[in-house]
Amino acid sequence: MSSHSISFIAAISGKIVQNVLVAHCYHRNRQVCTQYQRAFCPTSMRNLLPFEGGKLAWNDNSAMHSPFLSKYQSGCVNRGTFFCNAAPSTTASPPSEKVDFLKLQNGSDIRGVAVAGVEGEPVNLTEPVTEAIAAAFAAWLLDKKKPDSSKRLRVSIGHDSRVSAQKLQDAVSRGIAGAGLDVVQYGLASTPAMFNSTITEDDKFSCPVDGSIMITASHLPYNRNGFKFFTNAGGLGKADIKDILERAANIYNNFTVESMKDAERKAASSVKRVDYMDIYTSDLVAAVRKATGNIEKPLDGFHIVVDAGNGAGGFFAAKVLEPLGAITTGSQFLDPDGLFPNHIPNPEDKAAMKAITQAVLDNKADLGIIFDTDVDRSAAVDSTGRELNRNRLIALMSAIVLEEHPGTTIVTDSVTSDGLTAFIEGKLGGKHHRFKRGYKNVIDEAIRLNSVGEESHLAIETSGHGALKENHWLDDGAYLMVKLLNKLASVRASGVSGGSKVLTELVEGLEEPAVAVELRLKIDQSHPDLKGGSFREYGEAVLKHLENITESNPELQKAPVNYEGVRASGYGGWFLLRLSLHDPVLPLNIEAPSDEDAVKLGLLVLAAVNEFPALDTSSLDKYVRVS
Repeated sequence: MSSHSISFIAAISGKIVQNVLVAHCYHRNRQVCTQYQRAFCPTSMRNLLPFEGGKLAWNDNSAMHSPFLSKYQSGCVNRGTFFCNAAPSTTASPPSEKVDFLKLQNGSDIRGVAVAGVEGEPVNLTEPVTEAIAAAFAAWLLDKKKPDSSKRLRVSIGHDSRVSAQKLQDAVSRGIAGAGLDVVQYGLASTPAMFNSTITEDDKFSCPVDGSIMITASHLPYNRNGFKFFTNAGGLGKADIKDILERAANIYNNFTVESMKDAERKAASSVKRVDYMDIYTSDLVAAVRKATGNIEKPLDGFHIVVDAGNGAGGFFAAKVLEPLGAITTGSQFLDPDGLFPNHIPNPEDKAAMKAITQAVLDNKADLGIIFDTDVDRSAAVDSTGRELNRNRLIALMSAIVLEEHPGTTIVTDSVTSDGLTAFIEGKLGGKHHRFKRGYKNVIDEAIRLNSVGEESHLAIETSGHGALKENHWLDDGAYLMVKLLNKLASVRASGVSGGSKVLTELVEGLEEPAVAVELRLKIDQSHPDLKGGSFREYGEAVLKHLENITESNPELQKAPVNYEGVRASGYGGWFLLRLSLHDPVLPLNIEAPSDEDAVKLGLLVLAAVNEFPALDTSSLDKYVRVS
């Protein structure tokens, strides 16, 4: 059967998706409603085969789930199964289009559009671009490691469940191999596992590797993808990413037919396939057993449901919980599906949290666990349906860590609540160090504090990124949940029962605001008020003006220690206006004991920022009027 294009129309953020290439797909189950059989054939993450003849080979028996868009699922009785032969990648053809590589930087990650079809979002993460980025990482790694001529460096590659995963893994492999390094493919994997492959010592799994690349765009829509990079020193920082992208631009501009064919030949002979997730998950299981004195099944009788959101976290139920004795019936969306048809894999998303909460209640489970797409973030739900995410998750992890390390400093991002500070410092006896947004910022600050003699064992962001000193400062959503399981299991081993009540009791006393809102005030970069300046300069001017207003207002008290934006308390609550890390946006967070008090804070901010005509205050205008 030849490759062919089919069109389908789907509402995704009001955009039209069409002309999606489906490679050698045929449908096995006729019970699925034919009207909606038009769909992607995404990568079957468990059936990827090694390179053959310079291309990823697929067998005809690789089962694929048809990822129907959730809007159309209600009319389909049976999702059915597709079989796919992936069309070969188009390689060995030097690119002709111009690319601004630096625009692909997203802090300490790289993000771009990898799948065509969404209006207004042209593809900029093509295979040649990807190959150039991988080759640049290889060059960067060679400069850092400086191996002698007898050693060939190794790079591991993993990916989440996105539909573009295979073609990007293929391109990354060519870029790494073309630079003279060995490639170890892990297939479907989690971001934390990729870092762990740089410190694991096991020849059977070709570990440790010298560098690692995770292909992921976290919780972003299906058409996006990107890369995270690791060495045994941890994740790369912003300066490293900029360096790699600058190198990639030069490599890209110097591609030739010969160099690209040479990369294909090298990839065909240097790629190895390893199921590294087996060793990663066995380490998680061992950690829980160790916490209970090496009981074989310390979670025996616990009913725990997992929601992987069709991302890469489905392994947690069968490979971590079940070997520990837990019952996992009712777990949902464990199969990888790069269109994320059920909900966004994001512990901050309301629909996602509603889904795992309902699963806990429907199955009368003791605990629910939810992961983001690449498993570097997580959250939980107790047996009563109470969400343990955002400030509650930080409070819970702080309680556990402070039991183990009394008095330690907990580093968080800038938008955590005043109630959390009171809980950490007043009830738990720790110290709360509120820093900037961005998981890498939070982690790096905890590392810095330790380096100057201030003990810190936990760095955690409101979004669910959490890293522990004991776990190499890796933001690992699975390991965070292991810490919760350790608590459940160790209490059970001591003869106390009560299920997840043990965890809920740890956050008793946490003061939570009645009202919590986040609004985004966008800066119009084409507005004449910018006068040729950057949005960052304009945003800083807005913040400076608000700071002056705040200091002169007797109703407000400026935060004595603040590393980002303008934060002030008043009317029983607080507000924080800051400049986005990457976008022309000023996010505004308000927490207050009532709607009336929240509006008062909003009006104070509005009065100050209204003097800046390039700032779109419509969301704040609407909030103070409606509330």
